[in-house]
Amino acid sequence: MPEEPSMSAETDESKARHPAKKLRNYLIGGLLIWIPIVVTVWVVRFLSGILDQSLVLLPPSWRPEAVFGQYIPGLGVVLSLLVLFLTGVMVRDLFGPRIVAGLEDLVRRIPIVGTVYGGAKTFSETVLTDKGTSFKQVLIVEFPRKGAWSVGFLTAENLEEVRARTGEDMISVFVPTTPNPTTGFIVVVKRSEVMFLDMSVDEAFKMILTLGVVAPVWKNKPMDDRLAPPQPGP
Repeated sequence: MPEEPSMSAETDESKARHPAKKLRNYLIGGLLIWIPIVVTVWVVRFLSGILDQSLVLLPPSWRPEAVFGQYIPGLGVVLSLLVLFLTGVMVRDLFGPRIVAGLEDLVRRIPIVGTVYGGAKTFSETVLTDKGTSFKQVLIVEFPRKGAWSVGFLTAENLEEVRARTGEDMISVFVPTTPNPTTGFIVVVKRSEVMFLDMSVDEAFKMILTLGVVAPVWKNKPMDDRLAPPQPGP
């Protein structure tokens, strides 16, 4: 009887030393290093490729192909940042908000163009400034069915018509898809049917982009450790 533990220990040790298992561990170790690098490089190249399209704003004689004789990657990124900076300086310090508001009012009066511009303007102000609460609070909502919870973002609370017709405190929630959070679903639900989380927006996006693999640490975890007991796996 005393020999059984030693035999099982030898078996586990032989499995750990098996060449195929060591090879697998090495491959996994390499993937853990290279996958984040490749994804980061791909995203940076994708964004820089989009920003490089700003070079079309330059006259043909000023473009890198004409000046340097070849295309220079990343020059469009520098130009885009410069255009954004100069635009911000002119809007805030030179022209002033009244002149900008007047120009925007003229654009909004143009058919079709005004509708598109107005929607894009409202969306950018809501997301990029502190004027509203859109995309600043993370929550979970039972979607697409009862008992299945999805991570979402609060997008609107002032749904006056919806509240008046339903007689309930309704809010608008955006439930993004994974791993591409630029698409998703707009769900209008009762406020009492969602749970607001302490998770930050960055942590939620990181969780979505990684298919839920990277789960954030709960920093405001209660001291009494009131958590549902873990269920045994299959």
